[in-house]
Amino acid sequence: MKNLFTNLRGDLFGGITAGIVALPLALAFGVSSGMGPSAGLYGAIFISFFAALFGGTNTQISGPTAPMTAVSMVVIAGIVAIHDGSLEKALPAILIVFLLAGLMQIGLGIIGIGKYIRYIPYPVVSGFMTAIGIIILITQILPTIGYYPKEDVEFVENFKPHAEEIILDNILKEEAGEGILVLEDFEETIKRAKEITNADILKEARTLAKSEASGVIGAFKVLPRALKNINWLEFALALATIIIIYGFKRITTVIPSALVALIVVSGVAYGLGLDYRPIDKIPGGFPVPNLNIFTQFEISSVSPYIFTALTLALLGAIDSLLTSVVADNMTKTKHKPNKELVGQGIGNSIAAIFGGIPGAGATIRTVVNINAGGKTKLSGMIAGIMLLIIMMALAPVASQIPAAVLAGILITVGIGVMDYKGLKAIPSLPKDIKLGPLKLSSEVLIMLVVLVLSSVWNLVYAVGIGLVIASLMFMKKMGDLTAERSDIKALEKEVGWADEVGFPSNLKEEVFIKHLKGPLFFGSTSEFQALAQQIPKTASTVIIRMDRMQYMDQSGLYTLEDILIDLRKSGITVLFVDVLRQPRYMMERVDVIPDLIPEDNIFDTFEECLEWIKANVKDVYPSKED
Repeated sequence: MKNLFTNLRGDLFGGITAGIVALPLALAFGVSSGMGPSAGLYGAIFISFFAALFGGTNTQISGPTAPMTAVSMVVIAGIVAIHDGSLEKALPAILIVFLLAGLMQIGLGIIGIGKYIRYIPYPVVSGFMTAIGIIILITQILPTIGYYPKEDVEFVENFKPHAEEIILDNILKEEAGEGILVLEDFEETIKRAKEITNADILKEARTLAKSEASGVIGAFKVLPRALKNINWLEFALALATIIIIYGFKRITTVIPSALVALIVVSGVAYGLGLDYRPIDKIPGGFPVPNLNIFTQFEISSVSPYIFTALTLALLGAIDSLLTSVVADNMTKTKHKPNKELVGQGIGNSIAAIFGGIPGAGATIRTVVNINAGGKTKLSGMIAGIMLLIIMMALAPVASQIPAAVLAGILITVGIGVMDYKGLKAIPSLPKDIKLGPLKLSSEVLIMLVVLVLSSVWNLVYAVGIGLVIASLMFMKKMGDLTAERSDIKALEKEVGWADEVGFPSNLKEEVFIKHLKGPLFFGSTSEFQALAQQIPKTASTVIIRMDRMQYMDQSGLYTLEDILIDLRKSGITVLFVDVLRQPRYMMERVDVIPDLIPEDNIFDTFEECLEWIKANVKDVYPSKED
């Protein structure tokens, strides 16, 4: 904190520039989430300020991002559907989930998870980011052409019978809860059913229509109908926005092209008095906390989303720390990952209390900040303050922005967020697995599984499945590699090490030398078990050389123990040479040393072991070389 004002001028320019860049994106992500533009602004304001203040990356600019918004969108839609399609009723439960995600992030930072985030495989991240791009692109097609399913009278009409069923079912559930759902009081059910109005049915039908058209699959379902009902004005506004965003970048990158498109297209549409659809009204004044998340808290409404909250926390952690690495490379500094997670968690928690959507470190905004001169935490805090000032001063003006303009901005975000580097690498990656007659790359398979499942099913589960597949394939490769290096082969094919050249030729029938290379873990135990079958019947002594076995897990330990017990039963003496620290510690924990292998049978060097062999092993069988 003492160095906070050492670069005031640079941080001021960096923060103001980053705040201006964040404005159109915050509005667009808020609309895309389903909570409205103000939620995007609140998220950008509070996350940017508090993540910078408490975080571990000096130049990071945080706020709503495409991945966080895509997952938030699923959470919001699910909870709204449970609350009869009313965002107002669902809001406390939604914000509790977001608050929980922020608190989980703080917890992840405190217990030191930050340093492990880098171990997430690239194909999983690549598939997820490309899926995010596809989700944004496809779900923004409908608002881009001005089609809103819940406002299509003919489409909504199809859902009225189902809406009536749902309303009646809710009445029956209410009566069951009140204890009056009995035959004698069935008149009460009829009475309540008669009180159902056409407006109630229409409201429920609109909710069902909106739900039917949500997500990638839903957008494809209604696309033919949407194309027949294009609002050409909305489409023209969105198209103009996209053209300006890409075109203006060719002129200069000093001024954010998304902001230019927002101002120009909105200004023209408003100035000409065009009959466009504006975004939801943005409230003016200072944001106030939504205390309903505490007063209306119900564990039953949140418990199904505990895992989703954890996913949001982990996703925000990955998103932020990847941006921190970019910032480190640009500024030649080193971020503090766990402190950054605590800062992001505090920012997301406070944003949730004020009704904002969750976010993370934003790469483009961070790069803009650094290039504009930002060097300390003050730049991120100034970006948040800048957005607060804009909201308080220009809320009535911002409320006139056409919805199609934000859809156009999101189309460009969707195109930009996809991992083209990973997609381009698909043809060149080695095909290392076989599925029937097909030869495929395991990396490509993981990426495609995550990509497809994220796009058409569930972002949360897709990442989990991708991580499981990646882990299994990694373990298989490591097991194969360890087995290959460990030379599980017949004695005559085993190549001796340099210090074994002088081994007495007359004792080669009586002594079997086994080399262990690489870790002995659960992925390689099946190959190691073949050791017992490789020992010739003439051998009375087995030397196991361990100087290249750095690690042993519990599976490897018990496999080794079983083999040693079998060898002892067969009357074979086992000698260890150069046992490294970790394997020795493991063997001492379960008394393999000294119960099965006495200290006298453990040697620091092969030369010492050779002396023992010469003194204790008798030449019983004539050597094949004699």
